[in-house]
Amino acid sequence: MSVNGTFHQRLIEALRALIREGDFTPGSQFLTEREIAERFNTSRPTANKALSSLVSQGLLEVRRGAGTFVRECVLDYDLERLVSFTDKARAAGKKPGTALLEYRKLSASGAPPAVALSLKVRPEEPLIYMARIRLADGKPVIYERRHVVAGLCPKMTRTDARGSLYCCWTEKCGLEISGAEEVIHAVNAGKAEAAHLQIPVGTACFEIVATGFTNGEMPLWHETTLYRADVYEFRNRISGLTASHSAMGRIKG
Repeated sequence: MSVNGTFHQRLIEALRALIREGDFTPGSQFLTEREIAERFNTSRPTANKALSSLVSQGLLEVRRGAGTFVRECVLDYDLERLVSFTDKARAAGKKPGTALLEYRKLSASGAPPAVALSLKVRPEEPLIYMARIRLADGKPVIYERRHVVAGLCPKMTRTDARGSLYCCWTEKCGLEISGAEEVIHAVNAGKAEAAHLQIPVGTACFEIVATGFTNGEMPLWHETTLYRADVYEFRNRISGLTASHSAMGRIKG
């Protein structure tokens, strides 16, 4: 890495520390380009580059005509791996909570056909259905409806549904979770969803329909989950193109 590159990274980390250590609270105005240049004895273009990096990382936001501000804490949805909501909320400095709306057992024949198909269960096989609201600092941020194959986690109880299911499945039930297949939609909250999430009807949300698997690709759960778009953002790192891919792109036009 070049000397300039090394300084740039140090400058970003110094600015991150100001946010992390509470010098600038969420919602407050951050240092300007000029103030950064003077404070850290650097050029304004370098200061601007560092600010842009923090904006792209989601730590700062630019408000047109007002300046750069520290972003209110948001929750990231990791597109690369399964992460417990409980862990994510705590990592964001928020207190996680769960409101269990419904928990009952039913046969697969009583579930929607798409659910039974995804879980690859026979009509007589028992499932557990639960509806939950996930809370961050008491604020509803996720509305979740989930069917679980009961035979794979016989130790799971209603009490477990009020906490981290991943923790219950891996620690209490001894399961290994291999991953999940997800489809993400942009939707508008209907009347029932809006009431559960305490948002106006028609508010933009992310809807994820997912099937999760244990090792051996055995389906364990199917869920339809609604995420508040004003609280959640989806982040991912996309790999670049190789020379061969770039050539193919040019050939295809």
